[in-house]
Amino acid sequence: MVGIRIADPYRYVTLASGREIGCYTLLVATGVAYRTLAVPGLDRLTDRGVYYGAAMTEASACEGKQVFVVGGANSAGQAALYFADYAKQVSILVRGESLEASMSSYLLQEIELRDNIAVQTQTEVVGCFGEENLERLCLRESSTGTERSVEASALFIFIGAAPKTQWLPETIARDQAGFVLTGSDVKAHGWSLDRDPFPLESSVPGIFVAGDVRAASIKRVACATGDGAVAVSLIHQYLRAVR
Repeated sequence: MVGIRIADPYRYVTLASGREIGCYTLLVATGVAYRTLAVPGLDRLTDRGVYYGAAMTEASACEGKQVFVVGGANSAGQAALYFADYAKQVSILVRGESLEASMSSYLLQEIELRDNIAVQTQTEVVGCFGEENLERLCLRESSTGTERSVEASALFIFIGAAPKTQWLPETIARDQAGFVLTGSDVKAHGWSLDRDPFPLESSVPGIFVAGDVRAASIKRVACATGDGAVAVSLIHQYLRAVR
């Protein structure tokens, strides 16, 4: 998909081939693309000890081992607390000087209470090593340039995601990060109808949004599935009103 064209009462999706598909209503559920680390050895070990996001199914495999979490936002803190129930040691790696500016205070307090969670500031991963699975990491302290090798059984990366919504028309309102606004959040962005927008409806009536691409959504599979189910019901309501 490379674009959307509005010609009431239809919405047209433009494909890369130049062909268009017309419809009365449209559901955008294109997800996000996770930002990646450009680290030697990381790509080869992805899903073999290196994971983007929290692979909760790997928690039991971390029993008594060394686990590293990259990222300073709430998702990284929540993952660290979860894996601390299984791992011998969990290390949170952040390039900044502290977590205070990026993580909620309640998480910081819980992390401080856990003896097996360590926060390593001004530290980044510069190398991943292992034959079949992750075995070691090379870490660099940015303040001194010092590098050290550490044993590691798992590396979980939380450095954000991009919604890739550049292909949408400007009439579909987005937040500063590019996530699509829906529901009451679109009323200040040129909402054109007398009725209120449906909860998952974008700033263009009849175009609905579900899952991670939606602003303020909880970035979890179960939540995206719930969005999709709700959106189908809302689409039926929309069609009853316009047809």
